[in-house]
Amino acid sequence: MPGNRQAFLDMLAWSEGTSTIPGSDNGYNVLVGATPEHPLLFESYADHPRILNTELDSTAAGRYQLLEKYYDAYKQMLGLPDFSPASQDAIALRQISERQALADIDAGNIGVAIFKCGAIWASLPGSPYGQHQNNLNDLVAAYLNAGGAQKQNF
Repeated sequence: MPGNRQAFLDMLAWSEGTSTIPGSDNGYNVLVGATPEHPLLFESYADHPRILNTELDSTAAGRYQLLEKYYDAYKQMLGLPDFSPASQDAIALRQISERQALADIDAGNIGVAIFKCGAIWASLPGSPYGQHQNNLNDLVAAYLNAGGAQKQNF
Protein backbone atom coordinates (compact mmCIF):
# COMPACT_ATOMS: atom_id res chain seq x y z
CA MET A 1 0.00 0.00 0.00
CA PRO A 2 1.42 3.42 -0.88
CA GLY A 3 2.79 5.36 2.11
CA ASN A 4 0.23 8.17 1.99
CA ARG A 5 -2.65 5.71 2.07
CA GLN A 6 -1.21 3.86 5.07
CA ALA A 7 -0.57 7.16 6.84
CA PHE A 8 -4.16 8.24 6.15
CA LEU A 9 -5.48 4.98 7.60
CA ASP A 10 -3.24 5.45 10.64
CA MET A 11 -4.58 9.01 11.02
CA LEU A 12 -8.16 7.69 10.84
CA ALA A 13 -7.42 5.16 13.59
CA TRP A 14 -5.94 7.93 15.73
CA SER A 15 -8.92 10.18 15.01
CA GLU A 16 -11.44 7.46 15.86
CA GLY A 17 -9.47 6.77 19.04
CA THR A 18 -8.97 3.08 18.35
CA SER A 19 -5.20 2.93 17.92
CA THR A 20 -4.64 4.50 21.34
CA ILE A 21 -6.51 1.82 23.30
CA PRO A 22 -4.12 -0.15 25.54
CA GLY A 23 -3.97 -3.86 24.74
CA SER A 24 -5.57 -3.43 21.32
CA ASP A 25 -4.21 -4.82 18.08
CA ASN A 26 -3.41 -1.31 16.76
CA GLY A 27 -7.15 -0.59 17.01
CA TYR A 28 -8.35 -3.50 14.88
CA ASN A 29 -10.07 -5.26 17.80
CA VAL A 30 -11.72 -2.26 19.50
CA LEU A 31 -15.42 -1.94 20.25
CA VAL A 32 -17.28 1.37 20.18
CA GLY A 33 -17.16 3.18 23.51
CA ALA A 34 -13.67 2.02 24.40
CA THR A 35 -11.41 4.47 26.22
CA PRO A 36 -7.81 4.14 27.38
CA GLU A 37 -9.18 3.75 30.92
CA HIS A 38 -11.83 1.20 29.86
CA PRO A 39 -10.61 -0.82 26.87
CA LEU A 40 -13.42 -2.72 25.17
CA LEU A 41 -11.92 -5.36 22.91
CA PHE A 42 -13.23 -8.30 20.91
CA GLU A 43 -11.32 -11.56 20.48
CA SER A 44 -12.08 -13.05 17.06
CA TYR A 45 -11.66 -11.67 13.55
CA ALA A 46 -13.83 -14.45 12.06
CA ASP A 47 -16.74 -11.98 11.71
CA HIS A 48 -17.79 -8.51 12.82
CA PRO A 49 -18.36 -8.86 16.58
CA ARG A 50 -21.99 -7.71 16.24
CA ILE A 51 -22.12 -6.29 19.76
CA LEU A 52 -24.60 -3.50 20.36
CA ASN A 53 -23.40 -0.81 22.75
CA THR A 54 -26.79 0.12 24.15
CA GLU A 55 -25.55 3.39 25.70
CA LEU A 56 -24.37 4.60 22.29
CA ASP A 57 -26.89 2.62 20.22
CA SER A 58 -24.05 1.48 17.97
CA THR A 59 -22.45 -1.72 16.70
CA ALA A 60 -19.29 0.09 15.55
CA ALA A 61 -16.16 -2.02 15.84
CA GLY A 62 -12.64 -2.30 14.55
CA ARG A 63 -9.92 0.17 13.69
CA TYR A 64 -12.27 2.37 11.67
CA GLN A 65 -15.40 1.83 13.80
CA LEU A 66 -17.48 0.13 11.13
CA LEU A 67 -21.13 -0.66 11.82
CA GLU A 68 -22.17 -4.27 11.32
CA LYS A 69 -24.69 -3.40 8.59
CA TYR A 70 -21.94 -1.75 6.53
CA TYR A 71 -19.58 -4.63 7.17
CA ASP A 72 -22.15 -7.06 5.79
CA ALA A 73 -22.56 -5.00 2.62
CA TYR A 74 -18.83 -4.49 2.06
CA LYS A 75 -18.01 -8.11 2.89
CA GLN A 76 -20.27 -9.23 0.06
CA MET A 77 -19.21 -6.46 -2.33
CA LEU A 78 -15.47 -7.04 -1.84
CA GLY A 79 -15.63 -10.82 -1.32
CA LEU A 80 -13.99 -10.59 2.10
CA PRO A 81 -13.52 -13.73 4.21
CA ASP A 82 -13.57 -12.14 7.66
CA PHE A 83 -13.15 -9.00 9.79
CA SER A 84 -9.35 -9.26 9.88
CA PRO A 85 -7.08 -6.22 9.78
CA ALA A 86 -6.61 -6.73 6.01
CA SER A 87 -10.39 -6.80 5.50
CA GLN A 88 -10.91 -3.72 7.67
CA ASP A 89 -8.25 -1.84 5.68
CA ALA A 90 -9.85 -2.92 2.38
CA ILE A 91 -13.24 -1.62 3.52
CA ALA A 92 -11.80 1.70 4.70
CA LEU A 93 -9.99 2.18 1.40
CA ARG A 94 -13.19 1.38 -0.47
CA GLN A 95 -15.09 3.94 1.61
CA ILE A 96 -12.39 6.53 0.92
CA SER A 97 -12.58 5.70 -2.78
CA GLU A 98 -16.36 6.17 -2.74
CA ARG A 99 -15.77 9.71 -1.44
CA GLN A 100 -13.33 10.29 -4.36
CA ALA A 101 -10.52 10.98 -1.90
CA LEU A 102 -7.89 8.39 -2.90
CA ALA A 103 -6.36 10.61 -5.59
CA ASP A 104 -6.16 13.46 -3.07
CA ILE A 105 -4.39 11.20 -0.58
CA ASP A 106 -1.98 9.93 -3.21
CA ALA A 107 -1.21 13.53 -4.26
CA GLY A 108 -0.76 14.69 -0.66
CA ASN A 109 -3.87 16.90 -0.62
CA ILE A 110 -4.71 15.71 2.87
CA GLY A 111 -6.94 18.55 4.00
CA VAL A 112 -9.17 17.99 0.99
CA ALA A 113 -9.24 14.22 1.60
CA ILE A 114 -10.11 14.68 5.28
CA PHE A 115 -13.07 16.92 4.45
CA LYS A 116 -14.28 14.52 1.73
CA CYS A 117 -14.30 11.69 4.28
CA GLY A 118 -16.17 13.63 6.97
CA ALA A 119 -19.43 12.08 5.79
CA ILE A 120 -18.10 8.65 6.79
CA TRP A 121 -16.14 9.12 10.03
CA ALA A 122 -17.78 11.02 12.89
CA SER A 123 -14.43 12.26 14.24
CA LEU A 124 -13.53 14.19 11.07
CA PRO A 125 -14.38 17.84 10.40
CA GLY A 126 -17.63 18.28 8.53
CA SER A 127 -19.16 15.11 9.92
CA PRO A 128 -22.96 15.24 10.20
CA TYR A 129 -23.14 12.88 13.20
CA GLY A 130 -23.01 15.40 16.04
CA GLN A 131 -20.07 13.75 17.78
CA HIS A 132 -16.68 15.18 18.72
CA GLN A 133 -14.73 16.26 15.64
CA ASN A 134 -10.97 16.52 15.69
CA ASN A 135 -9.20 19.68 14.61
CA LEU A 136 -7.84 19.66 11.04
CA ASN A 137 -4.36 20.70 12.20
CA ASP A 138 -4.24 17.81 14.68
CA LEU A 139 -5.38 15.38 11.98
CA VAL A 140 -2.73 16.60 9.54
CA ALA A 141 -0.11 16.30 12.29
CA ALA A 142 -1.20 12.71 12.98
CA TYR A 143 -1.00 11.96 9.25
CA LEU A 144 2.49 13.46 8.98
CA ASN A 145 3.61 11.63 12.15
CA ALA A 146 2.47 8.40 10.47
CA GLY A 147 4.84 9.08 7.57
CA GLY A 148 2.50 10.73 5.08
CA ALA A 149 3.57 13.43 2.65
CA GLN A 150 1.58 16.62 2.26
CA LYS A 151 1.33 18.78 -0.85
CA GLN A 152 -0.99 21.50 0.39
CA ASN A 153 -1.95 22.79 3.79
CA PHE A 154 -5.64 23.60 4.28
